[in-house]
Amino acid sequence: MKKISIIGSGTMGNGIAHCFAQEGFEVSLIDISKENLKNAEIKISKNLDRMIKKDILSPAQKKEILSRIYFYNKMERGVKNSDLVIEAATESKDIKLKIFKELDSLCKPQAILASNTSSISISEIALATNRPKKVIGMHFMNPVPIMKLVEVITGKNTSKETFEVIMNLSEKLKKVPVLVNDAPGFVANRILMPMLNEAILTLEQKVSGVNEIDTVMILGMSHPMGPLFLADFIGLDICLSILNVMHAGFKNEKYKPCKLLIDMVNNNELGIKSGQGFYDYSKGVKNKKIANRFL
Repeated sequence: MKKISIIGSGTMGNGIAHCFAQEGFEVSLIDISKENLKNAEIKISKNLDRMIKKDILSPAQKKEILSRIYFYNKMERGVKNSDLVIEAATESKDIKLKIFKELDSLCKPQAILASNTSSISISEIALATNRPKKVIGMHFMNPVPIMKLVEVITGKNTSKETFEVIMNLSEKLKKVPVLVNDAPGFVANRILMPMLNEAILTLEQKVSGVNEIDTVMILGMSHPMGPLFLADFIGLDICLSILNVMHAGFKNEKYKPCKLLIDMVNNNELGIKSGQGFYDYSKGVKNKKIANRFL
């Protein structure tokens, strides 16, 4: 594994690119939007600057890391001769299936195709290709440069060889890979999303207020951040998408998104990325101490 390609230059994609480049891999970051690619380059540079301030990296090391990242807005150029392609596009099954079908035709036969999906079936994604043995899930946590966990999800046809390669590769990134079998939401979101949904329902039913609900979970349960701020951080649209996948997959009402979450997404109140969620971010998030660690 020498050349890594990443599809999608958003929060997850640029974070994954950062981690691979930092560990010496040649990285191609691919996005149809040149503006998104430019924003990704700026974001990675700022994250590296933070590491310099903490004496984790030197300015010379930052320069070396950035020199290993190449930016493409054409998939066929970005995935040429790649050993591993990680899809980190929008959490939409239709979009992912289309991407994997295209990747299968563009990538060399030996290449492993991975998805950073947080909820969609790896087995189903693999069926869009002619190489199901070489399709696997690599679910990184946000923010990728900080969070250690990688859920490694095997589909029905993922080979043992593919699994072992990805487990070893994750360790080379200084991550902690955990084997997860294919199921809606996997482990992290199967546990997390119902909790976030319940916190939103608690607000909807006027049991308590936003700050109060978050304070209960921070001080009472030792969570590093409250569930409503966490939902804003993840993106309410993403939370809704994951809950919809689990609700459809398990056919269980406990995964049904609450009305307040649906209404907020329809109103484009998506959290930090839209400037408004359960909290107002129009003036930034500097007033939130916990955000300084993650943003």
